[in-house]
Amino acid sequence: MLKRTYGRLLLTLLVATGLAGKVNDTSLTKAERKTLVAEYKDTRSDLLSAVKGLSETQANFKAAPDRWSVKECVAHIVLTEEGLWENLEKAMKEPANPEQRKEVKVADADILKGIKTRDAKYQAPEPFQPVNAKWKTLDEAVDAFKTTRARHLKYARTTTEDLRNHIMDTPFGKIDAYQFMLFVSGHSNRHTQQLKEVMQHPDFPKK
Repeated sequence: MLKRTYGRLLLTLLVATGLAGKVNDTSLTKAERKTLVAEYKDTRSDLLSAVKGLSETQANFKAAPDRWSVKECVAHIVLTEEGLWENLEKAMKEPANPEQRKEVKVADADILKGIKTRDAKYQAPEPFQPVNAKWKTLDEAVDAFKTTRARHLKYARTTTEDLRNHIMDTPFGKIDAYQFMLFVSGHSNRHTQQLKEVMQHPDFPKK
C-alpha cells in the first residue's frame, strides 16, 4: 500500500512536469557522481541553514491547524528519507537487471524537476506523517536528519555498485537506482521549501 501510494505521488509529479528523454548510460560516471553528491550536499545545507537558530515556539508554529509546522516538515523529511532508503537497499540486494533499461522512460533532470516543484500539494503516506515521528523537539529531528543524510552522502560518494543497472519496478514504470537516489534528495528540497513557506507567514513568531 505504501509503495503504491508513494508511486502515485511520484507519477503525478513526473507527468505534470512533462517527462522527456531516456537515460542511455548504464554506469555511474564521474559527472553523475558529482551531480548526486552535490544534490545531497546542497539540499542538506539548505535545510540546516533554514532552521538554524529557530526557537521551539517558532518550530511549532502552524499557519492553520491542518498545516504542518517547521518541526513537522523536518520530521517528515527524515521519516521519508529513511523509508525510501530501505526500498533502495532492498533493490540493490537483488541481481542487476540491465535487460529492463529500455523500459526507463524518464530523464534524471525530470526526476528532480518533478519532485521539487511545489505547484501541486499531496497527502503524505501515513507512515511518513509527522505524527509518527519519535523526535520531541526540532533539534532532535535535525540531529536525526544529519545522521541519516551523512550515511546517505557517504554512500553517494563511495559506492561502486551498479546503480544504473538496478532497475526499480514502481507502479508508474521503471526507474534506476541512481534516479531513485535523486528522488530522495529532491524530496527533502520539496519540504524545505514548505517549511520556508511556514516561516514567511505574517504571524510566524519573531525572535
